[in-house]
Amino acid sequence: MAKIEKFEEIKSWQKARELTNLIYDLTSEQLFARDFELRNQIRRASGSVMHNIAEGFDAGSNKEFTRFLKMSRRSASEVQSQLYLALDRKYLDQNQLQRAYSLCTEIKKLINALIKYLKENEKPN
Repeated sequence: MAKIEKFEEIKSWQKARELTNLIYDLTSEQLFARDFELRNQIRRASGSVMHNIAEGFDAGSNKEFTRFLKMSRRSASEVQSQLYLALDRKYLDQNQLQRAYSLCTEIKKLINALIKYLKENEKPN
């Protein structure tokens, strides 16, 4: 694997950025936009997915990076849960939910692969 020089090169961060923009688009729709609490919470959670990857990249160790990646993964799960609430409130249709949910699942798989890679390449103390 080639050495990653900056967090923008990380595939899971790129996909998380895509997710965050999708969530912002979905939550700008009229009904969703009026539910300030859910709108703001799902936006924060989606942003947290990408921001924790970036922050963890500069954490200084594989162990610390892994900790941030796990937070990112949890935030992706939070987004998935909030998508169901948005569906139940009829802010989203099934296709919109599925697009965002699938993107979260893809991100979590990429994060899991990166965590596995980091663990396999940890330097002994």
